[in-house]
Amino acid sequence: MIYRDRIDAGKQLAARLTDYADRDDVLVLALPRGGVPVAYEVAKALRAPLDIFLVRKLGVPGHEELAMGAIATGGVRVLNDDVVDYLKIPGEVIDAVAADELRELERRERAYRGDRPEPDVRGKTIILVDDGLATGSTMRAAASALREQNPARIVVAVPVSAPQTCNEYRMGVDEIICAKTPDPFLGVGMWYSDFSQTTDEEVRELLTKADAMRTTEIDNRELVHT
Repeated sequence: MIYRDRIDAGKQLAARLTDYADRDDVLVLALPRGGVPVAYEVAKALRAPLDIFLVRKLGVPGHEELAMGAIATGGVRVLNDDVVDYLKIPGEVIDAVAADELRELERRERAYRGDRPEPDVRGKTIILVDDGLATGSTMRAAASALREQNPARIVVAVPVSAPQTCNEYRMGVDEIICAKTPDPFLGVGMWYSDFSQTTDEEVRELLTKADAMRTTEIDNRELVHT
C-alpha cells in the first residue's frame, strides 16, 4: 500500500492514465514542489509535455491562515466570495495582498522555470498532478484558476487522497483519478516510505529533463514521417 517515493508513486499513477498517452492535446501540470517528481513520471509515461502550475493563497490580513482567495500562474485571481462578503473586505485590501503574493509567485516561477514561457492551456486537456490530497484546498484553488484560462478539460491526478476529498472533487473538475484512497487517511506523507522534501534544484532539473525528452520525441516522430 505504501509508495517507495514520489518516483514510484508517479509510475503507478501513470498506469491509471494510459487513455491520455500519445495525445497532442494533453499537457501535464505539476504543483511544485512535491508534485513535480510525480508529474515527471506521468509525463514520461504518457509522452506528454510537463510544466508547473503555481498557486499562492490570498490570506485575510491579520488572519493569514484564512483564505479569501488565491492567485495562480498567469496572474489569474480566484476569490472566495463567501469570505470576502462576510468580512466585508475592501477591494484595495484584496489588491494589496494579491500584489504581494503575485511578486512571490513570479519569483518562484523564475526560480523553477527560468526563461521558459508560461504554458498555454487554452483548448488543452490538462492533467493536474500533486503528490497527494489531504484537505485539497491548494488543488481546488489551482483547478479554479486553471478553469479561468479556458482549457478543454481538467483532470486531477494524485497517487493518494483522503477518500472524502477525492469524492468532493468530482463536482469541480472533469475527472479525478486518485490511485489510492486509504481509510483512515492520516496524512499524505504516511503513504510514502521516503517523503523527503523536493528541492528547488530538483524541480529545475526535472523540468529541464522533461523538455529534453520532449524535444527528442518530437524529432523522432518527424524522422518517422520523413
